[in-house]
Amino acid sequence: MEQVLLVDENDQEIGIMEKMQAHREGLLHRAFSVLIFNSKNELLLQKRAVKKYHSGGLWTNTCCSHPRPEEQIVTAANRRLKEEMGIQAELNPLFHFIYKTELDNDMIEHELDHVLIGTSDSLPNLNPEEAEDYRFISLAELNKEIKAFPDNFTVWFKIIIQHYQDHLTSNGSQI
Repeated sequence: MEQVLLVDENDQEIGIMEKMQAHREGLLHRAFSVLIFNSKNELLLQKRAVKKYHSGGLWTNTCCSHPRPEEQIVTAANRRLKEEMGIQAELNPLFHFIYKTELDNDMIEHELDHVLIGTSDSLPNLNPEEAEDYRFISLAELNKEIKAFPDNFTVWFKIIIQHYQDHLTSNGSQI
């Protein structure tokens, strides 16, 4: 039985709960999302497996999940990157944010999501329980797709991409 860490808005741990119960009740819990770029500055996307407990068949960031009790964010993100996508990369924390949204299958996602970034030119070896497809895409093309077909992407991924681009802009980088 997978557990998540319940947290307050300051990311202070306040308890542990079974993952599905936390998603049914919409309780704030710690999560992470990984963005992997290749040497061409293309983002590696995964298409979530259709049989996932929510948001199946949607395009999203390279990988995402929840740290286990007593597990550090970077350690958990590296573990899941290997488990979901079959690749490894040096990951660095970028930012975090809180969001809450109702999803399919009567799930409520309420997460304090830590976003990490890394670089790799390795091709994924997908875990079919987690992801059914992958692709690399430039941010310019991704922005066009999200604008034209927003329902093809997970809710949290669209938030992450907006925060990431705001982060780049505020640091004087080109998108």
